[in-house]
Amino acid sequence: MTEFTPLWSFAGGALIGLAAVLLMAVHGRIAGMTGILTGVLPPVNADWPWRAAFLVGAILAPALIIATSGEQAIGFDSSVPPLWLVIGGLLVGVGVYLGSGCTSGHGVCGMSRLSLRSFAATGTFMLTTAITVFVVRHIFGGF
Repeated sequence: MTEFTPLWSFAGGALIGLAAVLLMAVHGRIAGMTGILTGVLPPVNADWPWRAAFLVGAILAPALIIATSGEQAIGFDSSVPPLWLVIGGLLVGVGVYLGSGCTSGHGVCGMSRLSLRSFAATGTFMLTTAITVFVVRHIFGGF
């Protein structure tokens, strides 16, 4: 069962929006996690410091919130076989490459800039997700 956490969800969304706006205002860059991640991989370029700081913040911020708030970390348990998770991850990577960006880049940053390409990409992400869930749960019998 998924926990309903509207306050934490709202706060997290606000922080993601703030980070996206600040990155655009300060560096003129879009806060797409895939693009940020690929920018810290070799070869190293001048953008490396802010990209690394953004990724470290994305990893450490939840840990800091858990440590200071007394909230429990939400556990991860999946009945999906690990091989399917790996295959799914690889398919997402192919989609990110073919779609010229990830959900955070298109959905959060592109749509807020009224990019038609981002609206199309985000719609495609959402439709593909709905179809995948339907197929896995209702045709394959679910996990």
